[in-house]
Amino acid sequence: MTGLRVIDLTRVLGGPYCTQILADHGADVIKVEPPAGDEVRDWGPPFHDEDAAYFVGINRNKRSIGLDLASEGGRAVLMKMLETADVLIENFKPGTLDKWGIGNDVLRAKFPRLVHCRISGFGADGPRGGNPGYDAIIQAMTGMIAATGSPESGPMRIGVPLVDITTGLYATIGILMALSERQRSGLGQFIETTLYETGLAIMHPHTANYFMHGKPPSLTGNEHPNLVPYAIFPTKTDNIFIGVGNDGTFRKLAKEIGKPELGTDPRFARNKDRIANRDALRVELAAVFSQHEAEPLCNRLLAAGLPAGPVQKIDQALTNPHTIHRGDVIEKDWYKGVASPIRLERTKPNLRRTPPKFSQHAAEVLGEFGYSKDDINGLVEKGVVCGPQRKR
Repeated sequence: MTGLRVIDLTRVLGGPYCTQILADHGADVIKVEPPAGDEVRDWGPPFHDEDAAYFVGINRNKRSIGLDLASEGGRAVLMKMLETADVLIENFKPGTLDKWGIGNDVLRAKFPRLVHCRISGFGADGPRGGNPGYDAIIQAMTGMIAATGSPESGPMRIGVPLVDITTGLYATIGILMALSERQRSGLGQFIETTLYETGLAIMHPHTANYFMHGKPPSLTGNEHPNLVPYAIFPTKTDNIFIGVGNDGTFRKLAKEIGKPELGTDPRFARNKDRIANRDALRVELAAVFSQHEAEPLCNRLLAAGLPAGPVQKIDQALTNPHTIHRGDVIEKDWYKGVASPIRLERTKPNLRRTPPKFSQHAAEVLGEFGYSKDDINGLVEKGVVCGPQRKR
């Protein structure tokens, strides 16, 4: 992505997650923050200096400039920056840019090659058009929370902000698609990615099941609605997760754990039989697994090509020998983070910059767009461009 310039007006998670992917792979991402800064700088503890880990984790390899886009002067600076930009990404409430006189029609006329991506909660139209969207609210509204948890726990929120992160991934895919199409047409285009539609899109297999039989999913805890066994089992030491995707794999598992008769038992021979008799199969497997230690058992099953893994906490995962061998944790100065999982052969991701302090690069960025030192000082004095202090 070297040579690609991205003007990033987004805050919080979905947009910054998207632009960090682009930045990791070489794009010049200029993070334009409001005078109060990206609010997730305050979402701690823990903090590095005054920036929360939540901010630090999704904003590496970017430059920051504080800019008051509510002012005419701030919008003039933005329009100057867009003259050489390939991508604009924002997550303002739909209609905000139009109110400021720089809506998509204006941008399209002035910058025909610009790819403009908007992330929003529900989109601009429809009964909920323009409503704000938050990860957990979308989890609730798209059936995700209702499908998560056990009969004992009741419905539960998923423990990671899956909707926000996946919306960022979809936005990245959309941007790359638009850039690819621009190579043929010479024109940019507008992209809309919403949290709501992302939430619906990732509800597989529950949506597919519902379309087929008309029944909403029941709470199954860690178990899979379509596959058995696919669940957590206790061992002598720790819990493990076993996932079986077909009948052949189940027969192989039964043989590997010393119970080959389970593979031919008419109650368990086919997946539909195992689903009908999941409780009986759980008792059989739990009795076997309880005689083993988690790590050696998983290592043996994995070596045999069987899907099994120990249930690890985050500290165990980040210090796991495989994590270390693959270089999945990256460091620079004070910063430590998880590397990009996209491993291209020739154009590898790299860590060039630690996450920026607020408006850290204002002078540097404005200088690249032709502003003199006196121009920049004047913009700071007028409050159009921000110095290092956020307005709280």
